[in-house]
Amino acid sequence: MKRFILAVITFFACCAAPAQDYGKYYTDLPIALTPPEAPVIPDYSVCLTDFGGVPDGVTLCTEAFAKAVSALTKKGGGHLVVPAGVWLTGPIVLKDRIDLHLEKGAFVLMSPDRKLFVRDDGKVMPGISASKRSDVSITGEGIIDGNGEWWRAVKHGKVSDVEWKDYHRMGGTDVSDGSLWYPFDLKHVDNIAPDLKSQERMRTHLVRLTDCRKVLVSGVTIQNSPKFHLVPQRCSQVAIVGVTVRCPWNAQNGDGIDIMHSRDVLVADCTVDVGDDGICLKAGGGPKAAAQGATERILVRGNTVFHAHGGFVIGSEFSAGINDVAVLENTFSGTDTGLHFKSAPGRGGVTSRIRIKDVWMSDIRDQAIVFQTTYVNVAVGENGSAQQTQEFVPEFRDISVEGLVCRDARIGISAHGSPEMIHDISLKGCTIFWTETCADLSSPELIDLSGVRLVSW
Repeated sequence: MKRFILAVITFFACCAAPAQDYGKYYTDLPIALTPPEAPVIPDYSVCLTDFGGVPDGVTLCTEAFAKAVSALTKKGGGHLVVPAGVWLTGPIVLKDRIDLHLEKGAFVLMSPDRKLFVRDDGKVMPGISASKRSDVSITGEGIIDGNGEWWRAVKHGKVSDVEWKDYHRMGGTDVSDGSLWYPFDLKHVDNIAPDLKSQERMRTHLVRLTDCRKVLVSGVTIQNSPKFHLVPQRCSQVAIVGVTVRCPWNAQNGDGIDIMHSRDVLVADCTVDVGDDGICLKAGGGPKAAAQGATERILVRGNTVFHAHGGFVIGSEFSAGINDVAVLENTFSGTDTGLHFKSAPGRGGVTSRIRIKDVWMSDIRDQAIVFQTTYVNVAVGENGSAQQTQEFVPEFRDISVEGLVCRDARIGISAHGSPEMIHDISLKGCTIFWTETCADLSSPELIDLSGVRLVSW
């Protein structure tokens, strides 16, 4: 009887998820987009406790998650219900027609034992993943935590003395000048690589869905990832609705939501507060990117981004192209930049039909709008320089921004590059209050500023 009641409750809870309401986000669009298909999950549920899971924060539940997924797969799919409690686990792998449903109070915590995430071939698995699957969802009101402090290097200049001492209580290793701490040779956790820089390159994503179709992530909080938090890669028919993504403001490479080589994607009503890019579109860099396809037919609507390097970002790699994107009614508060378009030769591509309307910003540390064509992606602890190449040169074009309002950006608008790299940029009905520099353009013909009211004290 208990299991029957649980199944009934879970079924109706999942039916009430925003998957049934995608259409409400697709009204009054500036370009033609259609809602993604919702995943179809069978009306069958199991509870993690039925497979030996113990929510005490000590018992490792990796095997319990695997057994539950296997049992659902044998039944043709269904809902894996994770009740309230702290569930310590290694990697979780989802399969076709499975919904991972976290009830309110459920805390899925990735183990600090990094060895659990290393495959036999030496590659590192994400905390939660699905590959080449259909009808996959992660729903509920619970929390997924990546325990990222056991993975990430830390720059001394980005933390207080109190925080710096807290990291050293874990053990770890400083570089010679004391400006950088690595989680290498920790007191309670083994290394997974022979040296600290090799281990740094093994940092993994928290939730990565690869080559999947009909995906829903709804309601949950995804936080404290070793690297990027939520990554649909080469996916189609994806909805990310009402999700909270968060990590410390200084978390190295702590991107929030990164859409890569994916199509027909909705990102709506989410809250993002992270250490790197907030909501970011990518499409690979260089010759291998084309085979993976463009990132296209994307709707980003009604989201709020607090701290991030950029509120909405394209780049830095998009050689396969970014097409047919609508960014509507989003709020950025306290981001380093607002709209950030970044790339460089060797990793650039072409944008087309990017429509941005009604973006509201405040307390922007640097630029409200920035186009950057010499971006250098430098790993922590490394040195880097721009590539000298004429291949895959970025071309930011066919981008319109309408109804943007920004109060307190240090720089209003910045654009550096040649007219071949930045052109056909339309700004209409925008107001930007700047505090230090009105506009920083490498040449005045890059952007027509007549549609922008730039004001200051």
